[in-house]
Amino acid sequence: MMVLAGLARAQKVDSICFHLYTDSLKKGTYNYINVDAKRSDNSWMPMTAKEIIFTSTAGKFEGNSLYLEDKQAEEKITVKAVLRENPAIAREITIYIKKLPDNEPLKSKEEVMQPSRKRRRQ
Repeated sequence: MMVLAGLARAQKVDSICFHLYTDSLKKGTYNYINVDAKRSDNSWMPMTAKEIIFTSTAGKFEGNSLYLEDKQAEEKITVKAVLRENPAIAREITIYIKKLPDNEPLKSKEEVMQPSRKRRRQ
């Protein structure tokens, strides 16, 4: 068991990447910022605020989550992630803030399961 733990720690981080779950940030809520590390053995590992220093041009980070106030004026925010153990490994990304409200009704089960009209005509 100790050998496996040592091997896991022995893998160096070669780079980090953002793998966002959404294409925009929402105001008035926590937005999870997903960062993964590519290790020297070509495997990927999810990173947390324990391994990454997060900064942004607006909002406030709590762990991996960026909180944006309802009254946020910016249209976009730049987020930077820096690897704590090696600050030379860093990434930046610009993410737009969602403008439209979340009032679009969700599709019913029947609507989701029904093939689109386009596909039926083919």
